Amino acid sequence: MEGDRQHPAPAAPRREQLQLLLLRSQEAKNCAYCPYSRFPVGAALLTASGEIFSGCNVENACYSLGVCAERTAIQKAISEGHTSFRAMAIASDMGDTFIVPCGACRQVMREFGTDWDVYLTKADGSYIVKRLEELLPLSFGPEDLKKV
Repeated sequence: MEGDRQHPAPAAPRREQLQLLLLRSQEAKNCAYCPYSRFPVGAALLTASGEIFSGCNVENACYSLGVCAERTAIQKAISEGHTSFRAMAIASDMGDTFIVPCGACRQVMREFGTDWDVYLTKADGSYIVKRLEELLPLSFGPEDLKKV
């Protein structure tokens, strides 16, 4: 277990880590199970210890039971004992638009801090980087439960 969630701001991934993170998100997208939306999404999550966990969206005929790529990657990391994250890359086939995580994924990501990077990509591999706190401003997190 990586321990307490109170970590200093994580360093940005090194160039080679970032390239691998972006590649793993693309690879994960190819594993997506999306027969209903036909909208494959892949995500790759870099932990504080340098491990990468990937995930894809998995749909279900009962629509509400599907899960997004971002949450799949986070759940895989957590199931292996990791709770401190440095960055996530997200990939899709959207042409001229950067893919962004849905609101539910943003809130799940927020559970593990606001000071990590999210790489939003286009189908051509170009990307922009946002801090999680930019994607979910004025958020509610675990520390807020202690204010009661």
